[in-house]
Amino acid sequence: MKNFLAVSDLSSEEVQDLLDLAFKLKEEYFKKGNPPYFKGKVLGMIFQKPSLRTRVSFDMAMRHCGGDALYLSPNEIGLGKREAISDIARVLSGYVQALMARVFDHAHILELAKWSEIPVINGLSDYNHPCQAMADALTIQEKFGRAKGLNVTFVGDGNNVAVSLMHICAKLGWNFTIANPEGYDLAPRAVEMAKEIINETGSQLTFLRDPHEAVQGAHVIYTDTWTSMGQEEEAARREKVFPPYQVNAQLVSEADKDVIVMHCLPAHRNQELTDDVADGPHSVIFPQAHNRLHAQKAILARLFGVR
Repeated sequence: MKNFLAVSDLSSEEVQDLLDLAFKLKEEYFKKGNPPYFKGKVLGMIFQKPSLRTRVSFDMAMRHCGGDALYLSPNEIGLGKREAISDIARVLSGYVQALMARVFDHAHILELAKWSEIPVINGLSDYNHPCQAMADALTIQEKFGRAKGLNVTFVGDGNNVAVSLMHICAKLGWNFTIANPEGYDLAPRAVEMAKEIINETGSQLTFLRDPHEAVQGAHVIYTDTWTSMGQEEEAARREKVFPPYQVNAQLVSEADKDVIVMHCLPAHRNQELTDDVADGPHSVIFPQAHNRLHAQKAILARLFGVR
């Protein structure tokens, strides 16, 4: 694995290998702490968007394993504006041992990877969010094991988080359903990739408008904010369209009795997710957030050649 840019780049076996390693590193951390696997390694972290979980989880992942992380704010780099991305990639390749970037435009991630001489990790783009998907899958497997045929339902906007969730479900043999309003569908190229994956794994893809139909038999209900960063000018319109897609107690009651409710955070409470669900017995949103740390340790370990 040279870079970590998209779940769809990996085989099903590689995805499960990362999850198995994440389980091992998590167990090791809580028993006795992780050895200094990343000693002498520095992760450069490029941010165009603000972050809580991505920044802190990557920083602490490096520290727990004996490495270090360097935060680079939007004003310090001006990715693609102040300086060409190709130049930035080649300069940083001589300073640090890996790059993680959280960007608006997915093309910026691809260009960083093209020119970089060191591994590049996609910390989020407008197209996908593969690091989040790894933490999501880790959380689901902690609850249900490696069982095939789980029903994972995403309710809301067909955004970058939904893309990576769909792809990881397809890779792991889980059935993926999305319920979203018209005009807020998943990216067509992402759907085509998922269809290619399920030809090998036997997963099912279902695309619906009705959230109540979508959660029938769901083992996982997943939602995200109705308005992502960079879409602020659409917020008023979206707040009129999405209320029927709110994940509330009634919707959860229509799913499997052991359903877990997930959200990648930050949440706009009592919009896409009500307080009683977010803080209720089915919610795993905080263990899910904590699993970003352990999933990303596994990604870093494989990129650094740790076995």
